[in-house]
Amino acid sequence: MKLLTLNIDPSWKPLFDTHHNLLREILSEVVSENIAPAPARIFRAFEEPVSSYRVVIFGQDPYPGIEVADGLAFSSLPHSPIPASLRNIYKEYESDLGFSAPESPDLTRWSKSGVMLLNRTLTTTVGERNAHVSTGWKIFTYEVAKFLGEQDLVAILWGNFAKELSPLFATFIESVHPSPLSARKGFFGSRPFSRANQILIDKGLPPIDWKL
Repeated sequence: MKLLTLNIDPSWKPLFDTHHNLLREILSEVVSENIAPAPARIFRAFEEPVSSYRVVIFGQDPYPGIEVADGLAFSSLPHSPIPASLRNIYKEYESDLGFSAPESPDLTRWSKSGVMLLNRTLTTTVGERNAHVSTGWKIFTYEVAKFLGEQDLVAILWGNFAKELSPLFATFIESVHPSPLSARKGFFGSRPFSRANQILIDKGLPPIDWKL
C-alpha cells in the first residue's frame, strides 16, 4: 500500500492512517486484477492539499475502458477520445458558462484550480462497470466526504451513489448522472458550475476558474 499512496499530499495522511486497515483490505482484493485506473493513479485526487480544494465533484466509478480512467472522476488521459459522460458535462459547461467545449478529456486543470474530482468507487475491473462497488470503497469515500464536509467544501453530486453523501455537506448541488442514459432527466440545465461559484461567493470565497 505504501507504493500506491506515495504521492498523496501529507494533509491527507491522518485520514489515510485512520482507515489504513480498510484500504489494505480493499487494495489486496483489487490490485491482483486488471483494473482501471492503473494502480499508480488510484489516489490521484489526493495529490493536492486538502486546503487547496473549495469544491468536490463526486461521480460513481471509473471509466472501465483500457487506459481511459486517469484517477480523477470524469477525466481521461489527454489524447484519449472524450468519454460519453464527459461529453455531456462539456455540453452543460458550454451552456452554463458560455465557454467553448474543450477538445481534451483531461480535467487536471480543475483539480489544480480548487476542484476535487472523486468517484464513490475508486477502481473497477477493466471492461466492467461497478465491478468493485462492494469492496469497501464506498465506506472509504463516505469517510472522505464526511471529512470534506467538515472543511465546508461545496459538493456537486452526480448520480445516486454521489447523492447518498448529501447529508454530509452544508451546501451541495445534486442531479442525475451525466451519462447518456440519464443526462436528459435533470443533468442538462442544472447549471452546477455557476451555482457552485455563487455559493462560494456567498461564503466570501473566490469562485472557481472553470475554464479548460
